[in-house]
Amino acid sequence: MSTLNTEIRNAIAAADDKTQYDTYAKRLLAQKSILANILVKTVAEFKNMNPSEVVNYIEGEPKIGIVPIEPGLTNAEKTDESGQRIIGFNTENAEINEGMIRFDIVFYVRIPSSDNEDNRLIKIIVNIECQKDEPTAYSILNRAIFYVSRLISSQKERDFVNSNYDDIEQVFSIWVCMNMSNNSMAHIHLTKDEILESYEWKGNLDLLNIVMIGITNELPEKDEKYELHRLICTLLSNELNENEKFEILEKEYNIPVNTELREDVSVMCNLSLGIEERAEARGEDRKSERVAINMYKKGYTIEQISEIIELSKEEVKNIIEDKESVLV
Repeated sequence: MSTLNTEIRNAIAAADDKTQYDTYAKRLLAQKSILANILVKTVAEFKNMNPSEVVNYIEGEPKIGIVPIEPGLTNAEKTDESGQRIIGFNTENAEINEGMIRFDIVFYVRIPSSDNEDNRLIKIIVNIECQKDEPTAYSILNRAIFYVSRLISSQKERDFVNSNYDDIEQVFSIWVCMNMSNNSMAHIHLTKDEILESYEWKGNLDLLNIVMIGITNELPEKDEKYELHRLICTLLSNELNENEKFEILEKEYNIPVNTELREDVSVMCNLSLGIEERAEARGEDRKSERVAINMYKKGYTIEQISEIIELSKEEVKNIIEDKESVLV
């Protein structure tokens, strides 16, 4: 088998590992006990609450990687047994358009409020996006603004109808970026600047909320201001083994490590190890190829190269043939 084919095979395997890693990262963050900890640190209404209480306010099961972002596709319309029209998040046939962009995690959470005058059930829509690092191909904040805008616009006919704009639910788009140079967190939202005389315009400036969370790969110190960062780093960092992760989750955050969570953490650790080992192997392969080509250019025979760099004659021959085919 040629070296080129080997590289392609390794690249496909590595891509598959990374896809699985991303999938399990989303699954871990979508655990209600984890979401509750995120809400306590990012949403004012849950500040200072015990995360175990907040879990009870999360409605249903979070949608993981199945709700399309594209206009016209975020919502699904169906009819119940009585003929009543129902509109909800589009979660059907996720496999049809694999290239379609989807929200990582989306869910509703009720607001614990006792001063709701019209007794309307107040909910917010929360979207959580997990990034392995800050993208270089585009500005991540621009993407976050697009996502939070879609979370607002897609509510028409689902959460409010006709011109009932007062029924728009508050939305949060929370972005977790790993492998950052420092631990950071910012709340980006609408503000009002008075240009002339002040006037109290009716409406809610807090409808749109973006929270950007930057996390290093090094486990933060045990400190209240880093509680959320330490939790997420524990879950997603490849610097800790699974037993160390379980100990932190249980002892520091009182998060019960159930079978599902234990399995997902275990898979994440194995995938991290596999990705690292494959990257190291590819590095060694490329080093051997460079040595073989340089020796061949200097007049060494295939037999001599094979003996010195400890590759079979067939492997050395394939390396040289691939190199020469590129130069033709």
